[in-house]
Amino acid sequence: MLYWLTEFSDGGDVFNLFRYITFRAGAAFFTALIFGFIFGRPLIDLLRRRQRHGQPIRDDGPASHIETKAGTPTMGGLLILSALVVSTLLWARLDNPYVWMVLLVTAGFGLIGFADDYAKVTKNTHAGLSGRVRLLIGFTIAAAAAIWASWFHPPELSYNLAFPIFKNVLLHLGWFFVPFAMFVIVGAANAVNLTDGLDGLAIMPVMIAAGTLGVIAYAVGRVDFTDYLEVHYVPGTGELLIFTAGLIGGGLGFLWYNAPPAAVFMGDTGSLALGGALGAIAVAIKHELVLGIVGGLFVVEALSVIIQVLYFKRTGRRVFLMAPIHHHFEKRGWAEPQIVIRFWIISLILALIGLATLKLR
Repeated sequence: MLYWLTEFSDGGDVFNLFRYITFRAGAAFFTALIFGFIFGRPLIDLLRRRQRHGQPIRDDGPASHIETKAGTPTMGGLLILSALVVSTLLWARLDNPYVWMVLLVTAGFGLIGFADDYAKVTKNTHAGLSGRVRLLIGFTIAAAAAIWASWFHPPELSYNLAFPIFKNVLLHLGWFFVPFAMFVIVGAANAVNLTDGLDGLAIMPVMIAAGTLGVIAYAVGRVDFTDYLEVHYVPGTGELLIFTAGLIGGGLGFLWYNAPPAAVFMGDTGSLALGGALGAIAVAIKHELVLGIVGGLFVVEALSVIIQVLYFKRTGRRVFLMAPIHHHFEKRGWAEPQIVIRFWIISLILALIGLATLKLR
């Protein structure tokens, strides 16, 4: 919104700063961070008053969780989403279709998560919305986002799948691109949701992935960068750097209160929204496959659940001591901070690999 202050610029004054995406991204980061610090404690206090028992803890989960996490309020994702939306609306160009696409996907999945969390805390059970309802609404939102993005993509990229490294290769999917993009967005949302099982485990990898995608969005939105890197030019995507900067700022504000021992959980309100946001950004910038690298930790977490369920149904035995895989390492005796920090390191390594695909050929 503040971009429109450039109308008062003569090219050599302070208003000219608002033309630069990097300046506005930095401002979005600090806006979201300060928002998180200011409103974090009041929101947690409100959630504690509203949620008598906090987030319900699964009986079949690690026994230590019942002792250490019982009574902790959930829906802390509201803090991240509020900071993210406020900072994006303030600092991004509001005539950019990709900004609105990603914002609406984030809000849509956030509402799904909020309804799920609300059902859990009001009924004091870990069973919220039915999986079918969540998927139905999620796929509907993702379908609208896929069509929206394809409508605004350049004609040579619309309904095509781009490949990392093999940069001249485009696979024309036609209308099959829509279900593919739906899978990317919904899959990312649910993969992050599955990862959110330990204090601080999900939010840092989300911020790392968002930062990586933000850099890529900025690069593919500049024709000079795309010529040098030999990647596909997607005009307008640079504004998504502002969204990702707001996400990182809001995420750090939330992590201040989510660091072990957590004062609040992000809940499905946060995890579904942030995962959906990552998927939507990847679709917007034509880097869906790179998301599989950058968000590789989320992929592994989701695969561990799928493998566990399928193998158990087939043989009656388990591959992992418990799924998702972070609980497997808990069962093996790893301390919670040990798991969290090691998973952060893995996420950072995967992000660097994802960024390397920009120049590899």
